[in-house]
Amino acid sequence: MTVPVNLIHRSFELAAERCEDLTPLVYRRLFREHPEAEAMFRRDGSDPVKGSMLALTIDAMLDFAGDRTGHFRMIECEVSSHNAYGTPRKLFGEFFGVIADTMREILGAEWSPEIEEAWRKLLGELDRVVTQSEIPREPHNLPSS
Repeated sequence: MTVPVNLIHRSFELAAERCEDLTPLVYRRLFREHPEAEAMFRRDGSDPVKGSMLALTIDAMLDFAGDRTGHFRMIECEVSSHNAYGTPRKLFGEFFGVIADTMREILGAEWSPEIEEAWRKLLGELDRVVTQSEIPREPHNLPSS
């Protein structure tokens, strides 16, 4: 992979020094940019779910940008599960960009051109994974044996 791994990891390290919890910032941006997404979450009790979803997403992104030990495979699995929930694939893929935009805002002047380029490459590769993931067939469309 051509993405400079250390810059993706480093950007998360820098963000962690400035922000204890990315969750409210990421979801505030998501709901502002994609108001339709807010209806997909319960009003009460969804904060732990959001935090867990974001943590799993970041873990998968770091693995995808790094050693690819297996956690990145969750991305394809989650494309399928979110498809079953009715989440548009485009919205699912744009969540990665929402995270990047939130990171850019948190890092401010430390978001260098090199970090920008690393994220641009990473987001491009993630977009290909999301758009090229198989769309599950409906049970009635499966071939008969």
